[in-house]
Amino acid sequence: MNTNDQNFIIQKIRTQYTEKQHTQLDALKELDAKVKRPANIFAYIFGSIGAIVMGCGMSLVMTDIGTTLGMANTMLPGIAIGVVGLTIALINYPIYNGILSSRRKKYAKDIIALSDKIMNN
Repeated sequence: MNTNDQNFIIQKIRTQYTEKQHTQLDALKELDAKVKRPANIFAYIFGSIGAIVMGCGMSLVMTDIGTTLGMANTMLPGIAIGVVGLTIALINYPIYNGILSSRRKKYAKDIIALSDKIMNN
């Protein structure tokens, strides 16, 4: 291993133990994450619920779970539950976009001001 490689490894380890100074770029990244995080959390949770509901409907149609539960005909309720889950999954993206756009409008002035400040320095 040559000295350049050793110096790189030393610097890499050393940066892990030094205090990082909080810069304006870090503040901009945090503000951007603050805008996106609620919309992402909602989309993950709501989409997962939709997928689970749709999977329950598919399970009723494709397996014998319904007969185990005492249902004579599982096709119609299974399709209905699957369509409900599919609808939840389909409306997830427009709701996500609505949440994200409203949060972007709310924080746009702060982000623009901070980004202009960083770019001018």
